[in-house]
Amino acid sequence: MTVYIDPPDWPGHGRMWSHLVSDVSFDELHRFAAELGVPPRAFERDHYDIPAHRYADVVRAGAVEVRSREVVRLLHASGLRRPKGRTGSMGPTGSAGHKGRTESESGSS
Repeated sequence: MTVYIDPPDWPGHGRMWSHLVSDVSFDELHRFAAELGVPPRAFERDHYDIPAHRYADVVRAGAVEVRSREVVRLLHASGLRRPKGRTGSMGPTGSAGHKGRTESESGSS
């Protein structure tokens, strides 16, 4: 399992945020986030928003540190990128309408 996190350089709601992504599947991403206790509401389209104070915890748990551009490149290359404005969701509950892959679709186990 490999998940990636960019630096907490994104401002919002009075905090700085990172993006946590997978280049394999949303299932992998949701499992990793759940193991860390990241709330499902932190998932947005194709990534989890991680507050700066949790960054070190996520890296210690195994996320690979990458630059923000690399996060976008990984999502595009994997087919998991879901830009703003796209309808449908593939949140942790597995709701329908996603374009990205789950493990059963990607052949991972």
